[in-house]
Amino acid sequence: MICSSKGTIFIARGKNSIPRLPLTGSSTIYPNRIRNNLPISVTTSRSSSSSSMAVETMSLGSDSSTLILTSGASGRVRALFSMRELKRLVTIIQSLILFLLLPFRVVVWRRRTGAVVIRDEKQERKVWVPPQIVVRKRNIGSGGEIGCSVSPRSVPAAVVDEEVAVRRELAMRRVLEEDGGDGSSVRDFTLFTTKRGDTLFTQSWSPLSPNHRGLVVLLHGLNEHSGRYSDFAKQLNANGFKVYGIDWIGHGGSDGLHAYVPSLDYAVADLKTFLEKVFAENPGLPCFCIGHSTGGAIILKAMLDPKIESRVSGIVLTSPAVGVQPSHPIFTILAPIVAFLLPRYQFSAANKKGMPVSRDPEALIAKYSDPLVFTGSIRVKTGYEILRIAAHLQQNLNKVKVPFLVMHGTADTVTDPNATKRLYDEASSSDKSIKLFDGLLHDLLFEPEREIIAGVILDWLNQRV
Repeated sequence: MICSSKGTIFIARGKNSIPRLPLTGSSTIYPNRIRNNLPISVTTSRSSSSSSMAVETMSLGSDSSTLILTSGASGRVRALFSMRELKRLVTIIQSLILFLLLPFRVVVWRRRTGAVVIRDEKQERKVWVPPQIVVRKRNIGSGGEIGCSVSPRSVPAAVVDEEVAVRRELAMRRVLEEDGGDGSSVRDFTLFTTKRGDTLFTQSWSPLSPNHRGLVVLLHGLNEHSGRYSDFAKQLNANGFKVYGIDWIGHGGSDGLHAYVPSLDYAVADLKTFLEKVFAENPGLPCFCIGHSTGGAIILKAMLDPKIESRVSGIVLTSPAVGVQPSHPIFTILAPIVAFLLPRYQFSAANKKGMPVSRDPEALIAKYSDPLVFTGSIRVKTGYEILRIAAHLQQNLNKVKVPFLVMHGTADTVTDPNATKRLYDEASSSDKSIKLFDGLLHDLLFEPEREIIAGVILDWLNQRV
């Protein structure tokens, strides 16, 4: 450990410096307590110029055994643009040319029965939108909010494709089944229409007390959805924060092919529009954003807009996708070409080498058995969009001015902890903190030490309201 005169701490960790603990099972996926025998050492340095700037490295117990499953971004992006795919690419391009010579049109319309009929030259198939879901328009402003509720009356819903209809119905049902279940908070959902006309599934968790201390907008990572953070949202509720969650385009109950992102700029623009709605509904309350992985990258890019940054009191980033790069520099040139020609194509090689995202087997089982979590190979355009937003952020880290707390596990193989350090070093924010958790993996809020992670976030938020 080397300490400079200004108090900044640089820590080098050897392979055998962290004690290994056996990973014990848990009766629940989200335990209400942490293990008593967990060794933790914390080293803190605060700059004399600002008491709110901190660098911390937390050494936590880890487990040598992991379940190799992931829906993360970085490693799969590297595999996506690897040398082994070059030969396949030539064949695919030839097939694409033939495909373009045989175009067909898909016509979608709605019948009075409430069924959505999809017809092409080969077949006609019906998609039944669940009749118990009634869509009622209310308070339609610039954001185009549509509130939804359950009613015994059967009213035809909006025209959606089959996959989105199934995912959205499941997302709605989960909210309705849980609402009021534990008596600690009120959970609700709305369908939010973007300026492009896409419909996004959003939800909220409200404390029972009407006196809210602040607001939190949650943004999930790649391939998951906002409902996975319900337990953490309730912890925020217990501290007086009203919480909003968004399923960004192609995820959860929102429009779009599952896990296909035509542009992450869409997600950035949608977040800005949604924040404007949140500001308007809750005047005078401080608003914070919390983003995981690619969700953190989306929040960071949105904060580069001075109009948004000036109205957000701070952001919290867990394992942000700031430093995602392809396996070879040549694929920086090839990626946009392949993404243009084959945007929805899934390379099987991108999913062969899985990387662990949590050391908690039960949390992994819960994640990968969730139908709203995408577990297939990453789509070409989605991978390219992650590379593109990461490259943009790398070039603009010095423009980040919003107060922030960034957290990363040193054993994360999905996103790069060194890129998080660079964010902390180069950001212009006068109020910035970084915490590195030794031995932890990608999904920090689903690690065995999730209560420690949540506690750090809550402490940071409570100090700023």
